[in-house]
Amino acid sequence: MRDDIRRNMPLFSMGTITKLTELTPRQVRYYEQQELIKPARTRGNQRLFSFNDVDRLLHIKSLMEKGINIAGVKEVLTGKKAEQEVAAPAKKPDMSDAELRKLLKRQLTELTTRPNQGHLTQGDLSRFLH
Repeated sequence: MRDDIRRNMPLFSMGTITKLTELTPRQVRYYEQQELIKPARTRGNQRLFSFNDVDRLLHIKSLMEKGINIAGVKEVLTGKKAEQEVAAPAKKPDMSDAELRKLLKRQLTELTTRPNQGHLTQGDLSRFLH
């Protein structure tokens, strides 16, 4: 699986994000409201964040600590995004969500069946494999 696919997978809950970034849930929700981040949502409407979301939140936090206001942060982030789009034009994803889930499920299942390779059990994975 490619690294960019892994970095975009929504894995972290709000509680984990607040520990990783030292931001409050209110700050994270505010940045979402300001469209600085766009976390994925579960069927129950719970926010799930990716590694890229964590990086972006840490960048936002760093800019805010330097005294840049929210409008300045938006400008910095949109300018950075425009530079990335020029450097690498948008591509169509190589896999559909269903294909990606199938691949991840297979990899996780292989991990649990190898002796001495991990400590995950089928019960631990049941919430991911539906």
